[in-house]
Amino acid sequence: MTTPDEILKGLYDETLVGNAPKVLDLTHEALTMDMEPQSLLFDALIPSLEEVGARFERGDFFVPEMLIAGRAMAGAMEVLRPLLAETGVETIGKFLMGTVKGDVHDIGKNLVNIMLEGAGFEVIDLGVQVAPETFVAKIEEHQPDIVGFSAFLTTTMPMFKANINALQKAGMRDDVIVMVGGAPVTQEYADAVGADGYAADASGCVRKAKDLLQTKRAKVLA
Repeated sequence: MTTPDEILKGLYDETLVGNAPKVLDLTHEALTMDMEPQSLLFDALIPSLEEVGARFERGDFFVPEMLIAGRAMAGAMEVLRPLLAETGVETIGKFLMGTVKGDVHDIGKNLVNIMLEGAGFEVIDLGVQVAPETFVAKIEEHQPDIVGFSAFLTTTMPMFKANINALQKAGMRDDVIVMVGGAPVTQEYADAVGADGYAADASGCVRKAKDLLQTKRAKVLA
């Protein structure tokens, strides 16, 4: 008989190496043993993805390792998400995400989404080729704390500015934190278009999103 501690250790280890079938098996096994969904999330899955992020930053892991670990976690999250919703686990914030109009790249965005979910954000993914007016409509609908614009092509990076202009026109620029990212994007470019935040990679994005949210909430309370 597997002990709960062994399950947590197994989930951590198997997520780290991206063994999705094993992670799924362990998740189901844990639930048959009446282990708490939030324990699986906070004591195994999130720490494992944090370690993945740390290894990536040290150069021990690369994008493929991050992706397979992310996928392994995503499989477990599909099982856990409805259960976590039932137990009313507090999400730390709502993040609306999309790849800008003219761009169909989503590997980076999907990785960021998984890392954000793993960190406790509720993520609404609008997919690729998202037009400025779609972002505006969806922000109105979902009232997110943060909106993320992703671009992979230098030719679609000007859409960041178009999106921010659309938010300004709709009178909602001050209601949301705007984050931008993608392979060709730099901090300088993010500053130039008037974004609130930029991150070079998925684990950096999670850290930055948490910081920006904390700062904003502190201001509201002040």
